[in-house]
Amino acid sequence: MSALAELPPVTDCAVTGCGFNHDHDCHAAAVTIAGARGDAACVTFIPLGTKGGLDTVLAHVGACQRTDCVHNADLECTASEIRVGAGGSAADCLTYSGQA
Repeated sequence: MSALAELPPVTDCAVTGCGFNHDHDCHAAAVTIAGARGDAACVTFIPLGTKGGLDTVLAHVGACQRTDCVHNADLECTASEIRVGAGGSAADCLTYSGQA
């Protein structure tokens, strides 16, 4: 398991309806990416009007269940950073890239 500082950060989140989104920054301690083939959903997404998370924390990718992504190694993300936004679902990892 990587140390938190080594995990890829969530550098942008365009999903303003998520309780962890504060001005396009994700304030969850870590996010999990899952979803079905062709869709890499951020399953940490919470559609609430109440803001959550920690003001001093910016999220990292804690786990990635998308084993078909080129950035996945042993269920951890190896991308240098990820962006989250609308895709196949309300909140997707826009850095996701399926293997050929």
